[in-house]
Amino acid sequence: MGRALMAARRLMPATLFGRLALLLLVTALISHVLALTMMFELRPMPPRHHPDDVGGPPPMMHLGLLLDIAIRLAAVALAAWVGASWVSQPIKRLAQAALELGHDIGRPPLQMQGPKECREATQVFNQMQAQIQQQLSDRDRFVAAVSHDLRTPLTRLRLRAEGIEHPEQRRKFQQDIVEMDEMIRSTLDYLRGSADPEAWVLLDIDALADSIREDHAAGGHEVTVVGSAAPLLAQASALRRCLVNLVENAIRYGECAQIRLVDTPDSLRIEVHDRGPGLPEGELNKVMAPFYRVEGSRNRQHGGVGLGLSIAHDIARHHQGQLQLSNAAAGGLVARLSLPRVAKPG
Repeated sequence: MGRALMAARRLMPATLFGRLALLLLVTALISHVLALTMMFELRPMPPRHHPDDVGGPPPMMHLGLLLDIAIRLAAVALAAWVGASWVSQPIKRLAQAALELGHDIGRPPLQMQGPKECREATQVFNQMQAQIQQQLSDRDRFVAAVSHDLRTPLTRLRLRAEGIEHPEQRRKFQQDIVEMDEMIRSTLDYLRGSADPEAWVLLDIDALADSIREDHAAGGHEVTVVGSAAPLLAQASALRRCLVNLVENAIRYGECAQIRLVDTPDSLRIEVHDRGPGLPEGELNKVMAPFYRVEGSRNRQHGGVGLGLSIAHDIARHHQGQLQLSNAAAGGLVARLSLPRVAKPG
């Protein structure tokens, strides 16, 4: 049986056009044979001639004609279904691979199978994946080099700032260094994105929220936690960075933050509320774009460099989740992070 299948595959035309043409030819032959067979099987015995008989085909001839038409239509419908399967299955396979590629760029390449057109499309898709992997690898090396090259002179500036005698000038100089360091860190975090090979662990969400609350409380900021949640499979450092960015954004514009945990068997929802002025409806989606700022200012005291929400949004997508912003009915902004309780993506 296995050898027969292999022999049939070798005889199969390489192109999709050839396969469809062969399918229609075989279907036409089979339907013709079946129709003739059924007509001869059902054809009645010829009646004896009688002078009073009226000319015209017997009733069974009409039945045979209808049966012939029905068999041919059924054969064509079956052939169309098989042909559609040949066309749709490779497209579905490519679509599924593209979806998985968005979650895991390191997924195994697609197998080269199917007609010639499908194999060519698969080869192009695999080449695209390899090029993206190479670009991400180059980006990681670039980020590492830039991180080292920029932080080295910043360290020298910190040391030189200690030698400034005037207290006010020294404070301003140190503040500028801190702002530069923060801008560099945020930009490198965004460039690094989801390419970090961080392990997936079962993360204690309650402990994570309490840790963020305690860290900001030590800095004099009001952060509260409401609700509880079961552990979630996630990348610990990335998810912490996501929540910290949301909380810092709430503190920056609303002076305080409330973390609400809403847990269900299928998903975890983490909401960060503030008491700020909120956002215009047209800006709710725009603020998650890289370097976008509503007020157009680059002053750190008015919202940083515009990467916090963008980084949080990318981390949410990497966890197969969603980050949505909305204005609360009582005032303030709500950042709603929804994470599915699923296995590791990819």
